Amino acid sequence: MHVRETGIAGLLVFEPSPHRDERGWFSRTFDADVARGAGVDPHAFLQDSQSRTVRAGLRGLHGRVGRGEAKLVRCARGAIFDVVVDARHGSPTLGRVETFRLDDENMTSIYIPRGCLHGFQALTEADTCYRIDAPHDPAEDVTVRYDDPDLGIDWPLPVSVMSEKDKAGRPWAELTRLLETAAGR
Repeated sequence: MHVRETGIAGLLVFEPSPHRDERGWFSRTFDADVARGAGVDPHAFLQDSQSRTVRAGLRGLHGRVGRGEAKLVRCARGAIFDVVVDARHGSPTLGRVETFRLDDENMTSIYIPRGCLHGFQALTEADTCYRIDAPHDPAEDVTVRYDDPDLGIDWPLPVSVMSEKDKAGRPWAELTRLLETAAGR
């Protein structure tokens, strides 16, 4: 398994090395020693979750204010267009967007540090797996509009379905004002 850095500090890509033969393939999807070597505490994860999303369905952009949460995300079945936005107040890459194709062929995982927004669009019907390092606190939830022009995310498909919560997401500029106010306390 290889780890590579991205343009957002702390956002890491874990690339497995699957073993393929006439039976199919076998791959390690998580390795505590590799994670630890990349600065990720493997014992910090408290919850594993999984979602199934229809083709062109969109989830996000979700984040948490306050303590926040870090996530390790991979696509176990199908393919997704994954998006991470740095929403950490004071970060030199605040507002930077990084995108990834996660699928059941490349088996890549991404580690998303606390303070980043996350969302994805299913390119096929897709199962997405998450390892999360903090219990869910609905009071910390924040949703930013997936189509906010300040972020300029080029989603690959017309959106077929999304939750009412995602449709009602706040503008990016409103979130940055909220972060500035919270930092000034």
